[in-house]
Amino acid sequence: MTTLIETDEHKALRAAVSAFAKSHDHDTKTLWQEAAALGYIGVNLPEEYGGGGGGVAELSLVLEELGAAGNPLLMMIVSPAICGTVIARFGTQSQKQQWLPALADGSRLMAFGITEPDAGSNSHRITTTARRDSASGDWLLTGRKVFVSGVDMADATLIVGRTEDARTGSLKPCLFIVPRDAPGFTRRRIDMELHGTEKQFELTLDDVRLPADALVGDEDAGLQQLFAGLNPERIMTAAFAIGMGRHALAKAIRYARDRTVWNTPIGAHQAIAHPLAQAHIDLELARLMMQKAAHLYDAGDDTGAGEAANMAKYAAGEACVKAVDQAVHTLGGNGLTHEFGLARLITASRVARIAPVSREMILNYVSHQTLGLPKSY
Repeated sequence: MTTLIETDEHKALRAAVSAFAKSHDHDTKTLWQEAAALGYIGVNLPEEYGGGGGGVAELSLVLEELGAAGNPLLMMIVSPAICGTVIARFGTQSQKQQWLPALADGSRLMAFGITEPDAGSNSHRITTTARRDSASGDWLLTGRKVFVSGVDMADATLIVGRTEDARTGSLKPCLFIVPRDAPGFTRRRIDMELHGTEKQFELTLDDVRLPADALVGDEDAGLQQLFAGLNPERIMTAAFAIGMGRHALAKAIRYARDRTVWNTPIGAHQAIAHPLAQAHIDLELARLMMQKAAHLYDAGDDTGAGEAANMAKYAAGEACVKAVDQAVHTLGGNGLTHEFGLARLITASRVARIAPVSREMILNYVSHQTLGLPKSY
C-alpha cells in the first residue's frame, strides 16, 4: 500500500520496514533493538545525535508498517516521538547529548507522564507541582500520574508538572526528566484487561528531588514545549491504529479468499466483500490525514499540525475499530480463536479511540477551534 504523496525515499523506507517486520517474530525487546540498529527507532532524531535526520512523517511510517506486520512497538509513540522530539527541540545541549544518541540507538527508553486521576490530559488542571528549593536550587516534584506506559522498561520518565509564575502566582506547565530510581518516585502496575507487552502504571511523586538541569527547555515556554510532544503523540497513535487495522484487514482478506462454502469463496459475496472494502477505504483516508499532519508538523506549522493531528487520530481510531470488528465477523467463530490472533485486537483497537485523548475531546477541539462554535464548559 503506497500513496502518491510519498516520496521515493518514503516508499523505499516503507518497503524495507515491511520486509523487516514480516521476517521477525521476536519479543518486543529484541525487535526494538534490531529495529534501532537499522536506524528505524531514531529515524526522526537529528543526525548529529545519531538519528536519521527525518521527521514524524518517517517515524509514523515505520510504526505503521511494524503494526501492519503484527509487530507494533507502542513505545515508539512515547520514547522517540514525544520525549525525543521535545528534547531535540527544547532540551539543553547536555540533555541532547545525554539522551538523544541513546534514544536513537535503542539503548535507553523514556516514558511520558501527563495524565492524572482528576485532570485526565487537561494541562490546565494538572496538580503535579514543582517548587524550587531556595537553598540548593533543586526542584521538588509532588503529585500523581496514571496510565503511564512502559515505566518499568524506561530509564526515565518525562513528567509534566506545573510551576508557579513569580509574577502572576498562577501555575504553568513544565517538563522534567525524572530518573527511574529517583527517591520518592514510585510506581504501581495497573491491572488491565489489555494484555500488551507495554504495561500501564500509576506513578506517585513524593517530594522527588531533581537537579536544576532536570527541567527541559524554558520554564516560561511550557505549553509550547508540551504541545511539541503531544502533536507527534497523536500522529503516532494514528499510525499505530492504521497499522493494527491493516493487520486485521489482511487476515480477513486472506480468509475471505480461501474460505469456501458451496464451492464459492465467501469473499465473492458482497455481504462479506463490501464491508472489507469500506474498511480499506476508511484506513486509507485516515492515513492521508496522518500524512498531512506529519507534513505540517515537520514543516514547523504547529497550529496546522495540531488540528490535523487531532483529526488523524480520530479518523484512525474509528477506522481501526471498524476494521478489527469486520475482520472478526468475517472469520466468524474463528475470529475469536487464539489461532487467528484477532480476538486480542478487539480490546487493543479501542485504545486508539480512548488514548491519548478521547474522540469526544477531539470533537470538542474541532467544534471550538476549527468551527468557532461556543464552548459548553
